[in-house]
Amino acid sequence: MTEVITSLPRWRERTATLRASGATIGLTMTMGALHAGHVSLFERARAECGVSLATIFVNPLQFNDPEDFVAYRMDLTDDLDVAHRAGVTAVLAPSTAAMWPRWPAPSTTIRVGEIAETLEGADRAGHFDGVCAVVAKLLVLTGPCVTYFGEKDFQQLCVVRRLVADLALDAEVVGCPIVREDDGVALSSRNARLSAAGRRTARVLHRALDAGRDALARGGTVQGATAAMRSVASEEPGFQLAYAATVDPATFGALAEAAPGEPVRLLISGMVEGVRLLDNLEAVAGRA
Repeated sequence: MTEVITSLPRWRERTATLRASGATIGLTMTMGALHAGHVSLFERARAECGVSLATIFVNPLQFNDPEDFVAYRMDLTDDLDVAHRAGVTAVLAPSTAAMWPRWPAPSTTIRVGEIAETLEGADRAGHFDGVCAVVAKLLVLTGPCVTYFGEKDFQQLCVVRRLVADLALDAEVVGCPIVREDDGVALSSRNARLSAAGRRTARVLHRALDAGRDALARGGTVQGATAAMRSVASEEPGFQLAYAATVDPATFGALAEAAPGEPVRLLISGMVEGVRLLDNLEAVAGRA
């Protein structure tokens, strides 16, 4: 069975013991509500490192909307069963009091700068500050490791990479492909909050991304790709677009243009039935 640890000192001891035995730790940090996307991370960590560890903690610091935090639901028993079947050796599942003893008083956060202040960062003030705080703390507690993040939250992945580099944290950050349903919808714990109609509406994100990719492949401009995404999104009355954007996948910087053959990342986010959804897609600029 997967070992469940709630004490931060015990987690530090457990990971140190594993490393002393010669193990390389593969770490996946989650907020529970585990699905096949998380399983793909757990299994990759186990395949590449030999030891797959996970954390399950709903971090209040990264919710800029208190109602969103209240609405977030998980079932630890179900999550531990998923983790066990995916071969996770141990799970850290601390309480909020253990992680942030002064909560709900202000807690320490980390700001990484411009990369975290656009798109999701602009719409969700303080979100990435909270993400960086919990990621940094969990990496310090775990010690040297390889840590796995899904590419669905592509901006978060870029922010974490910057955090780890800037603070010289002893971790290798690995981005893993998005896991999708048969209709293209990216797996997300938030999908469970949608009605059947809302779930159908959610397909528009991937359709919009496909339109942007196709526009680029035909030799269109970055602006044309973004316009194509916006156009598809506008045709779905149940979807409220937050943004559509095209960025440099290496730096997350905004792109004014892309040379033929240059890789880009298309991103889209918006609301369906009051639930914020986001998705992204790799693309390559075509011939001019």
